[in-house]
Amino acid sequence: MPDGSIPLCWPKASYDPKYDPIVDAGPGHNRDFAPTYWVGTAGPAPEDDGPITADCEADVVVIGSGYTGLSTAIHLAKDHGLQPLVLEANSVAWGCSTRNGGQAQISSGRLKRSQWIKRWGVDVARAMHDEVTEAFRLFEDLIASEEIDCDPQPGGHYYIAHRDKVMAGLRRECEVLNQTFGYGAKILSREELHAEHVKDQEAAGALWEPDGTCIHAAKLAFGYVRMARRLGARIHTASPVMGWREQGGWHYLRTPGGTVKTRTVAVATAGYTPVGLHKRTKHRLMPILSNSMVTRVLTPSELEACGIQVTSPLTDTRTLRHYYRLLPDNRMQIGSRSAVTGRDAENDKHLALLRRGLARKFPALEGIGLDYSWWGWVDVSHDMMPRICQPDRESRIFYAMGYGGNGVMYSAQAGRRMAQQIAGEKTPVLPIFNSPLPSHGLLTPFRRLGQRMAYGWYYLKDEII
Repeated sequence: MPDGSIPLCWPKASYDPKYDPIVDAGPGHNRDFAPTYWVGTAGPAPEDDGPITADCEADVVVIGSGYTGLSTAIHLAKDHGLQPLVLEANSVAWGCSTRNGGQAQISSGRLKRSQWIKRWGVDVARAMHDEVTEAFRLFEDLIASEEIDCDPQPGGHYYIAHRDKVMAGLRRECEVLNQTFGYGAKILSREELHAEHVKDQEAAGALWEPDGTCIHAAKLAFGYVRMARRLGARIHTASPVMGWREQGGWHYLRTPGGTVKTRTVAVATAGYTPVGLHKRTKHRLMPILSNSMVTRVLTPSELEACGIQVTSPLTDTRTLRHYYRLLPDNRMQIGSRSAVTGRDAENDKHLALLRRGLARKFPALEGIGLDYSWWGWVDVSHDMMPRICQPDRESRIFYAMGYGGNGVMYSAQAGRRMAQQIAGEKTPVLPIFNSPLPSHGLLTPFRRLGQRMAYGWYYLKDEII
């Protein structure tokens, strides 16, 4: 092992566009960022603590330097007086946190409020609503910090009906939101939506939720880095966990530069969780690729044709939904489903599908030039809801993941909740806190076959039937 007398300087490895968490042993070692709009426009990444260069010990080790890991480190230091050490395999916030759509909505996981009620009953659903409401307030407080200048664009969330037939469901969901949860949602007709909000040509109307904010994804992550380090957290990049041994109540995490010894490990690796990281995280998530693109700057006539008067989150009602928005510099960003495997991620047909999706919504943008295109892995849990928990009471391992594409906002609260659990504080009695992520178990080898079949069914349901 290195003795630390000479700092290690690992060469920066190139971005691997075909990385696949189900196939590959790990996300790499000191890889560069994906070529996202966020990384391209955020400015230089903040200073970190470099790679691990010798054996060391820490109060708590957080694996993963994305939103969740950084929020965990922030709250461990700020609220509980602990000194966390964050291990990142590549560049800081390398995974989901610099590849998402930058949309913060009042949700966690992929289920709607009516589905919460069906699964857990009204009382638990109301408590879950209180949890995400509190989470949104925490998120707003964090991004109001002087350290986190992430270009917030509030204005609510627009859940846009892509066909007439889904409007009845939106009306029912709006009624549930308002009557059961006392939330101020409202239904917008196609005419109202076009006249006052956005001229999405597919739209049959929309459900508007008061809470929704767009942010600059990398600026948010970089702000979290600065805050965490100011509070005393150490963030070590180029330090993948290459081995994990438990002995006598201690965890020994082996990195290329040294082994870190700790009593407590917090896992925050989301869709980039290696299959072999630990038995408690194995086969607990279904990583799904999401593709995203950003156009060139729109001209005044294109902006007028799109009629986009809002800069807050827009999401359509497809099962494999489109998420889209107008960026502060008048570029348009849109994302949706992508390839099933990493090997197929570069296939031009996936970008072509996204282009067609944009043109259906805004015909004036058909064939428009692109400035950025990328993809990333989304951490979808098998029951469509996240978990923030200690899966085994006999071992001080905690994890927070499974947001299903709704982690921009809730990851801040998830990190806070995981910090509370680590510190021995009680968290609300909710299903996302008191049970582990479900596993596919023996079905794991067949997940992608099922995913391909599901995509075909979703297309029929969304577009044809």
